[in-house]
Parts: sequence; C-alpha cells; structure tokens
Amino acid sequence: MKRRAWLTLGAVVLGGGGIVTYAVASPSADHGATGRAKRPPKVYDLALNGDTDARRELPRTDTQQFSLLGVTWTGATQRLHGTAQVRTRSTASGEWSAWRDLELDADPLEKPGSRVRGASEPLWVGPSDGVQVQIVRKNGTTGPMPKGLKVNLVDPGVVTDAETKAPTGNEPAAFVAGTSPDATSTDMPPDTPSAPPSTVPQPPIVSRADWGADESLSPDPSEYNADVKAVFVHHTDGAAYTCDQSASIVRGIYAFHTHAEPSGNGWNDIGYNFLVDKCGTVFEGRKGGVGLPVLGAHTYGWNRESTGIAVLGDYTSTSASSAALASVARVAAWKLGQYGADPAGTVQLTTAATQKNLSGTSFTAGSTYTFNRISGHRDGYATECPGASLYAQLPTIRSWAAGPVQGLKIGSVTGATLSGSTYYTKGALTVKWTATTPGSLIKNFQLLVDGKTVATTSGTATSASATVAAGKHTVAVRAVHQSGKTATTAALNVTAETTAPTFTTTPKLALRGGTVNTAAVPVTLSWKAADETALRSVELLSPTTATFGPTTTSSSRTAKSGAASTWSMRANDYAGNSRTSSPSYTPVILQESSATKSGSWTSRSSTSYLGGKSYSSGSKGASLTWTFTGRSAAWVVSRASTSGQAYVYVDGTKVATVDLKSSTTQYRQAIWTKTWSSSAKHTVKIVVVGTSGRATITTDGLVYIK
Repeated sequence: MKRRAWLTLGAVVLGGGGIVTYAVASPSADHGATGRAKRPPKVYDLALNGDTDARRELPRTDTQQFSLLGVTWTGATQRLHGTAQVRTRSTASGEWSAWRDLELDADPLEKPGSRVRGASEPLWVGPSDGVQVQIVRKNGTTGPMPKGLKVNLVDPGVVTDAETKAPTGNEPAAFVAGTSPDATSTDMPPDTPSAPPSTVPQPPIVSRADWGADESLSPDPSEYNADVKAVFVHHTDGAAYTCDQSASIVRGIYAFHTHAEPSGNGWNDIGYNFLVDKCGTVFEGRKGGVGLPVLGAHTYGWNRESTGIAVLGDYTSTSASSAALASVARVAAWKLGQYGADPAGTVQLTTAATQKNLSGTSFTAGSTYTFNRISGHRDGYATECPGASLYAQLPTIRSWAAGPVQGLKIGSVTGATLSGSTYYTKGALTVKWTATTPGSLIKNFQLLVDGKTVATTSGTATSASATVAAGKHTVAVRAVHQSGKTATTAALNVTAETTAPTFTTTPKLALRGGTVNTAAVPVTLSWKAADETALRSVELLSPTTATFGPTTTSSSRTAKSGAASTWSMRANDYAGNSRTSSPSYTPVILQESSATKSGSWTSRSSTSYLGGKSYSSGSKGASLTWTFTGRSAAWVVSRASTSGQAYVYVDGTKVATVDLKSSTTQYRQAIWTKTWSSSAKHTVKIVVVGTSGRATITTDGLVYIK
C-alpha cells in the first residue's frame, strides 16, 4: 500500500553564517508498517538545490519506505569537496538516527558514459520513512549545494519467497543453497572466455536470480579481463543489519549503482564481483559468470587485473566476523587458484589511472606496482575502505586462503591418561584438536599413528578415534588445507597395554603402637603393587576408602576388634587396567585374665582399662603368658611416671626390655608390637623386672591379628 508523504527541502542558517540544506520524506502516520508482500525495488530522488539566501519547499509527494540512500551529482569525474551527512527516521520506532557521514571517496568509472553521475558510496540505513541531508565543508563552514545534487532513496523491495516470511533474527539468507555455475549465471554472449579450473573448490554462492536481481537494469553485455591477478577487499558501510536482510542490501546497492538519470549512478551493473555478509553468505555481484574474470567497477585504476569482494557492513572500528573472513578467504583462494596464484604472495599490477592511495603512495597510469595478491581498497585508491578494522584482518584472510591450516594443536586425548610425557591407554582412544583456520577452508583432518593415517575426518571435525595395538606409539593430527598444504601437530607418545597391575605383596595388617579401643585398634596396612608400564594409584575400597600414590606402600589405620574385616585394595595403571586384592583380618583382644600367671598380681578396676580391669605387679620375676595363633601381636599397658620395666619373651626367647615409665598417665597403650611373615602359633610372656624405686607395672592385655 502506498503512503501519502511530505518531501520537504529547505535551508537553515548555522552559527557562523553557514547554510545547511536538507530534505525530509515523511509518511502520513503508519510508522513501522513494513508489510511482507512482494514488491519490486524502487529508487526515488530528491533534488537539493539550496543556495545562501533562499529557502525552497517541495510540495507533497507520494512515497514509500526506503532502506538505502546516497547522494549523486552532475559530472561523473567531479568530486564533492565537503562532508555529506544524513539522518533517517526508522519505520519501526519512529525515532531519528544520529547524523552519519556518507563516504564521498567513491571510485569513479575509468570510462564513464554520458549518463553516469558522480556519487557517494551508498549507505544502508534499514527500513526508514524520513531523511534529512546536510553538506558541510571540511573547514567547518557551509556553502551552496553542488550542481545537480540529489539524495537517492532506494527501496530494495521484497523479491524472494524467503523474504515474504517474517524474519526471526540473525539467520543467514534462506536461499544460500542456490549456487551459480562456474561458467555462467546470467545470459552471456557466446564469445566469453572459459572458466579455468581452480586449485581449490568453489564456495557456495547465491546467484543473482536468487537474490532477486532485476536484469533489465543491466542490459549491456559483460566485459572480461584476461585473468585475475589480485583481489581487492571492500566494505559497503551502513547501519547494523540482520542476515535475513542481506539480499535486500545487495539489491539496494545494485539499484543505486545502475539506475540512470535522474536517479542513481547510471552504471551498467553493480560494481563488486562478489559480496559477503556477516554470516558468511556469498552473493554473486556483477553478472557474467562467477567462474569468469568479469571486469568489475570497484577499485579505480586496478579493475582490469583484479576481482572485488565487498563485505556488507561498516568495519571502520568493528572487526568483521570470522564467518565473513572465512568466506572472503574462500572466494579469494578460488578466484586466484584459477590462475595458479598464491593468495599469500605478491604481484605486479599495471594501473590505468594516475592517482594516490590512502597512505599517499603515487601511481602513474601505465606503470606497474607491487601489491599483495589480497589487498584492501585503500591500497589502490584514496579511501578509508575497507575500514581500519577489516584492513587489519587482511593478513588473517591471506593466511586462511593460502594455507596451511593455522593454530593446529591437540587439546586432549580421552581413553588415555597422561603421565609425564606419555599417554597410557588400553587401546581405544579419541584425540581432540583445535585450529584457528575455519573448517570451510580445510579439506580434512587425519589421525596419524606412527606416521600412518588411521582415521580421516571432514574439515569441520574436531576429533577422531582409533584403537592402537599394545606397545609404544606416536600419535599426531594432520590438517589438509583445501590448497593441499598440510600442517601436523607435534607427536604425542602413547603406550598401549592391557595387562593389569599386580600386588607383589598382598595387603596385610600389622599392629602398631597407640591407644587401643575395642572399636579402634591401631594397625598398619601395608602392600606392594607393580605394573609393566606405569602404576598410577592404589585405592583402599573397604572397610573405609582412601587413594594412595604409586610409591606409597603403607598407611596407618584402625580396625574394630573381634570382627573380621575385608581390606579390599585396587591397583590401577595409567592405561586404565586394574587388579583387586581383598584379604580378611580380625584383631582379637586377649584380656589379662586369659593369661597364665606366675608370681603375685593384683587386679584393678577402672573404666580406663580394657574391659574395665587390669593386672598390676611389683614382684620381680612375676609373669603373664598368652598363647595365640596369628601374625601380629601387641602388648597393651597403662603408663605413669612411677611405672617400671618388663622383659618380653616370644616363643621362649627374650626379645625386648620395655620401660613403661611416662611423664603423663596413659591408658590402653600398645607399647610393644611384633609381626611375623605369616600366621602361626606363638607365645608371648612378660616378666616384671622389679626396677628399683618403680617396680610396678600394669598390664591391660594382649592384642593379636588372625
């Protein structure tokens, strides 16, 4: 539906006496009503004819929304010496934008026709229904508008079926699968050059038909170069956009470039050979066949030996997305690869114009100069394009386009455990890697074992699995760039084994010194484990849990008396093999009353004693004898500052003299222990020494392990 609108042109006086000329296109009332019905692209123009002493108005005019604009003026080679600024009103919010500068350093045509006008670069502003324009000279003053100056408003229309659907966000163009053929995407004369094969694959490209090009705007036949020696990278400038708007932006630029007097540049086609959006979608630009060396109009003086790729958006202070960089690299590598050119190399180009570039380098028509195979617009022409941020990313584009794969490294190996500089596995493992080169530029990844390929994955994969035989190996990852160049990670040392560790000494319990309780008898758990390659750990699984390092062979624990406990341990190696050993032991407390007595002994009662009772004797030669079957024994006593000494006999042989004296009073102390290599029948006898001045000893029993 058309809207009634007012288009107002006038002038206001600024401080200092300058004049600002402006134009406003305003709909009647329905801000934000965009509609999704199909409609063709249209270009509207508003004449800006202000002077220093007059105010002019344009009567009410029917208009519709626009999304892209630019200014044009009479004279294809004439430059606009000043700053053109615009601001627009959003159809969605009704709010006015801030002032934005139009880029006036647009490249002129090398052979402009009579209908061609001077022009700014087009600016994407998004769906809008109002515009204001002002011209400010560089010295801060203002003056009359240039002759024939117009602001051109472009409505890119709604052309494709995908665009009739309500957008859901930043999704890529829905028609990305529509890819132009190598040789032709539009009607071409029969005498065109052939499309040479490239050293790398052609990326997916949205054809002109799929982005909705109106071919009636470009009736002239395509022109061709002999080859493609270089690629110039551009940006299109403009406001933020969503990727479902990308086709509209391309159509808008196309319409602005091609519309003849009185609107637009009057070119015979869009200037760029290819356009790329921030989601990485590649659009066919100038007609003639994406696989052919079509003459573009993108870099003044250098179009005869190059192709031009424009990234949609403004990259003055914002970096381009990785997806956009990857697609630029793919297109550049493909086009240069058709002529055997290295994207990371340099080339001699012959200029068709005498001029300077942004850095001030002078060029003389007919002379040759050295350029990077992938260069920025500013390298050949005095423009800020492709923006400082995107220009700084050109080395990344070159390295991604040329190969080999950058930043390749192994991140982890699952199914294996690292110890020192070696990974240990039972055999099956998965290697994960990362690379900074996007997968779209990678042919494949190869998992190498001992230098031989055992698995091959796609270029977008990040892992691969394999099973290695027992023994020592090296494992690495090789990335094959689409150019065929390879990069390989440093090799990892991998040892595969399936043999479980062994307990060279079965877990054993031995009594140790300390305070004895019926629920907690102090013991030492000991073991020895070994592995053919690398022991990782030993775990205690019951009656409690603990984990020990590979060199630990003992641990102080406690055990409940009178009950059999299973002491289960598991030895683990770094490959994931394990072995478990689970012996059972029972600590037994023999009260002093169960001993065979000799000499004089006195029974004492206290809750501090085991079982509430103990024996005491100060009679020299008095003895107690216990007989048991086990592998470890401990004599339990009470200690004080007046305690005496005792002899200890084992199986009839005196083995120790034990002094019970202590500066503090202590009960239930395992003061002497003995452990044998295996369980057997033994006797333990204690004899009172009768130490002068402190003859008395107090015994609380014997503990043994069976």
